[in-house]
Amino acid sequence: MSIPQKQEYPPFYQPYIDVLEGEPNLMDSLEMSLELFEQVLYDIEDSKQTYRYADGKWTIKELVQHMIDAERVFVYRALRFSRQDEKPLSGFDENSYVTNYDSNNREFTTLLDEFCLLRRSNILMFKDFSVKELSCAGTVEGLSISVRAIAFICSGHVLHHLKIIQERYL
Repeated sequence: MSIPQKQEYPPFYQPYIDVLEGEPNLMDSLEMSLELFEQVLYDIEDSKQTYRYADGKWTIKELVQHMIDAERVFVYRALRFSRQDEKPLSGFDENSYVTNYDSNNREFTTLLDEFCLLRRSNILMFKDFSVKELSCAGTVEGLSISVRAIAFICSGHVLHHLKIIQERYL
């Protein structure tokens, strides 16, 4: 399954599609972003886990919690739309999610393990979807998005944040 067409997702998700190099296969993309997540994050030293590169920016622990939260929200949407649930969904305020949860007091490996288990579960779900289910779409904040686009956005979202971690935190 190839990269989604621009009409399959709102324009503000374009950076998460652009970060996917070439024409990746959907399953390869999900698995590759998980592997890179594990390679980059499991070796981060304790002193870096709560480092902020600027005032008001998230720590690495907060960034990982954000990746967990976003993955859950995105995949919930994909599940609903794949089951042809036509009720429009609201967006979520990722800054509020970070502000209202103290992820800096969590064990770092627990955060990482949680994301990895969540992604492995999501890979199984997306792998089981038929072409018809991946083609389903729904509405979030009045904008249409396909299940297939959501799956690719999950990969791109992780790659986007890993790039930021490598460039600004490490």
